[in-house]
Amino acid sequence: MLKKVIPEEYRPDIKHFFRRIFYFGFKYNCPLCHSSVRCMFPLGLDLPVLNEKKIIGGGYRLAMCPVCGSSDRERLLYLFLHQRTNIFSENIRLLHIAPEKNLKRIFARCQNINYLTADINPEEVMVKMDVTGIQYPDDTFDAIICNHVLEHIIDDSKAMKELLRVLKPGGWAVLEVPVSLTLEKTFEDATVITPEEREKVFGQKDHVRIYGKDYPQRLRESGFVVYEFKWKDYPVFGGAHNKYTLNKDEVVYFCTKSDAPENQ
Repeated sequence: MLKKVIPEEYRPDIKHFFRRIFYFGFKYNCPLCHSSVRCMFPLGLDLPVLNEKKIIGGGYRLAMCPVCGSSDRERLLYLFLHQRTNIFSENIRLLHIAPEKNLKRIFARCQNINYLTADINPEEVMVKMDVTGIQYPDDTFDAIICNHVLEHIIDDSKAMKELLRVLKPGGWAVLEVPVSLTLEKTFEDATVITPEEREKVFGQKDHVRIYGKDYPQRLRESGFVVYEFKWKDYPVFGGAHNKYTLNKDEVVYFCTKSDAPENQ
């Protein structure tokens, strides 16, 4: 009955209102839905490979907002974008690949953002896109957000170069992936092809690698200038008591495209 009365775009806000009351508390805050809550919900899988390799961005943890469903990764990304970029203050053409649902909702409401969502599965995005062959000209976008996508792509180097190609000179991209704290080099095995094998070896049925500490270098080899942002150094990201329930080891990989010609 309510679905017939309430327009679809307002339903998330109404759900958030009632959940905000039910889960109210002072232990944690969610910057995406502006809720103060007493608990966080479980998130992630409890698999041996995720625990053994200490994979940041994977593994079981209490990190889902009970009001809006945001993950620790999504909250960190929002805080970073709000504090460290121009995305909410300047006119910007943004490509958001495999968009996080709460960020998608926020960006869609921003008048300053010329917003394009894309995915290989086009059901809930504006365009279907294969990031190894992006259908847009060089230097199209001011900013790109592409998180937890590259670990699904066999030729990730080609995808990185395509993302760089469509980014304007001086533009920026946030390119997050799950990263192992124990691996110096990224682990790949082309013989692992079934969903069951991939879950056992890589930690998810559709992953094709586990990125190691060399991930920033792989981005640099594709042409990006890479900055590794560690949120723990900045109190505005939650301080010592971690009020936003962020992953203490997660790094934001903020990548830019040099203004200089690529062949210089």
